[in-house]
Amino acid sequence: MLPWKRVLRPLTALLLTAAVAVVPAATARADSAPSRGWNNYSCKPSATHPRPVVLVHGTFGNSVDNWLSLAPYLVDRGYCVYSLDYGQLPGVPLFNGLGPIDKSAEQLQTFVDKVLAATGATKADLVGHSQGGMMPRYYLKFLGGAAKVNALVGIAPDNHGTTLSGLANLLPYFPGAEDLLSAATPGLADQVAGSAFLTKLNAGGDTVSGVHYTVIATKYDEVATPYDTQFLSGSDVHNVLLQNLCSVDLSEHVAIGLLDRIAFHEVANALDPSHATATTCASVFS
Repeated sequence: MLPWKRVLRPLTALLLTAAVAVVPAATARADSAPSRGWNNYSCKPSATHPRPVVLVHGTFGNSVDNWLSLAPYLVDRGYCVYSLDYGQLPGVPLFNGLGPIDKSAEQLQTFVDKVLAATGATKADLVGHSQGGMMPRYYLKFLGGAAKVNALVGIAPDNHGTTLSGLANLLPYFPGAEDLLSAATPGLADQVAGSAFLTKLNAGGDTVSGVHYTVIATKYDEVATPYDTQFLSGSDVHNVLLQNLCSVDLSEHVAIGLLDRIAFHEVANALDPSHATATTCASVFS
């Protein structure tokens, strides 16, 4: 990595964080009224935003920390927003998304049903970061989710697995490493490029009919690599490279999901395409 990138990336993250802090629409306050928070089961979708939004965290994430910026961003725009915990391992608090991904998809299935029952909506929209942008595709494809989901927006999703910048390619050279990974953290093993889980997930095509797909990626991603493997193929797919919207956005895998308001603006466009506006560097202030 070039030295200037080492300097600019944390600086960009700092500036984006500051923008989140100073723009009132994105400010999350612990003392906010329940109607302004997320996971509010008395929230009823409006005619403008008729579908609840379910946020799906990434590996090592959880239902709160992953969404401290995006959840209030969407709530302030009139959405009923919900988030779940999934993929928990016994004795491992806070850090989720480590269990078998097919079982995590079953947890998502149960949660979406709960949200739809509470809101009275017939369909939900899903927004996921990292594994949370890929795992729902199993729910859509194998667990009947396509009938209950209008759109899936993936932020830096590892849709075709990851090499972790090439590190995953070293596993075969260490006897027993792959077995240990699968036994200890099956959710990680499932995400390695070429895994049995991903082979099943992507067989026969990336998408299912009736669902609108959006993928938002950053070329500086160091986790879901190579970054272009995040993109999907299909007739109803919108693949977005963040740097084509704002060339000076240096967000990497974590920042794009946790605090990048440029990416958030594109999420809002995907959720309400009929009222979409151009996403630019200035979207950090929108």
